[in-house]
Amino acid sequence: MLMGSYQHNIDPKGRVIMPAKFREELGEVFYATKGTDESITVLSKKAWEELGEKICALPSAQTKDLKRFLFSSAAELIPDKQGRVLIPQLLRDYAHLEKDVVIIGTGSRVEIWDAERWNKYNSEISESQVLEIMNLYEL
Repeated sequence: MLMGSYQHNIDPKGRVIMPAKFREELGEVFYATKGTDESITVLSKKAWEELGEKICALPSAQTKDLKRFLFSSAAELIPDKQGRVLIPQLLRDYAHLEKDVVIIGTGSRVEIWDAERWNKYNSEISESQVLEIMNLYEL
């Protein structure tokens, strides 16, 4: 399970260190695409392929926007020997990544956030919102 929160910096070439614990679970090759809340979503090769199969099996008329959103911005990421991955400019722009980033595990996927945006998001979500969701799904 992908969990935890790590702070890193993006270097001038657009590379960021993917935490070793995440690399272990994601594998040697993984995929990044636009996520929600102007973050980047990172999936293992297996999870990416499963998601792609599910989406492609849906009627195109209803899912064309979803397909365009996810697939047009997707990139294969391969860590170098230092564990760095190159985040394409398109994704860096979408997620407002310039220097300080937070890389979080969310169970089945990883998200990469601009640190300031992540801190703002965390300050706005309340315990009562989380409890409401937990109660809704009887967690």
